[in-house]
Amino acid sequence: MAVPFIWLISSSLKTETDAFAIPPSFIPNPVQWSNYVTGLTEFPFVRSTINTMILVVWVMVGTVLSASLVAYGFARVRFPGRTSLFILVLSTMMIPSHVTLIPQYLLFRELKWLDSFKPLIVPSFFGGGAFYIFLLRQFFLTIPLDYDDAARIDGCGTFAIFWRIILPLSKPALGTMAIFTFMGQWNAFFEPLIYLNRFESQPLAVALTTWVQTAHGSTSMHYVPWVAIMAVSTLIALPPVMVFFFAQRHFIQGVVVSGMKG
Repeated sequence: MAVPFIWLISSSLKTETDAFAIPPSFIPNPVQWSNYVTGLTEFPFVRSTINTMILVVWVMVGTVLSASLVAYGFARVRFPGRTSLFILVLSTMMIPSHVTLIPQYLLFRELKWLDSFKPLIVPSFFGGGAFYIFLLRQFFLTIPLDYDDAARIDGCGTFAIFWRIILPLSKPALGTMAIFTFMGQWNAFFEPLIYLNRFESQPLAVALTTWVQTAHGSTSMHYVPWVAIMAVSTLIALPPVMVFFFAQRHFIQGVVVSGMKG
């Protein structure tokens, strides 16, 4: 899995001729740092990064808040049909996202939300997804009920227990969910492609594709070297790799502990 990423970095530092040379070489000679200057000059990297971070932050906040609340209800609140409803929520994971794409698009069109961030952000505040609900519910079940009882003796209500006891003890699972959400939104392509038509509003993954099509399309009047495109692609790929590398301890801890109790 590391070979394509290494090849991407290597190609971003080569000349156009060396990048397509046969036989290929992983070591660039000479090193062309100017490819990054060209890429950042031609591609609106800052604007697209801001668009991406807006989506990442809001979707992460919505997912963490809504998924944790729903998971807390399934883990701690007793009500008729709780198990059946939880199974129903899990069953939504078997429905391909493409099945609901057209109804969602029509709904957002009627709401006049197209070409805005709302179709990408608002749904995250309504549950956050069955997988995240399952992940957090499993983690909440590992927290002893004695904490809840002690908090009730001190006068805490249901929401206070959730906010003051459960969430602080669930940092590994919440961190894992935040990493998953960051990865998914940073690399999001299909849904932003559907809902965001203006180049100025597109996040990095979609803006990069639009830029490449503009630079290398049949009607293009301005050629951008492929090595410059590789340089921009390298910059886009680095943040998820760095986040996963530095946060892998919390990621593994959250996944392992979440599966200890059913």
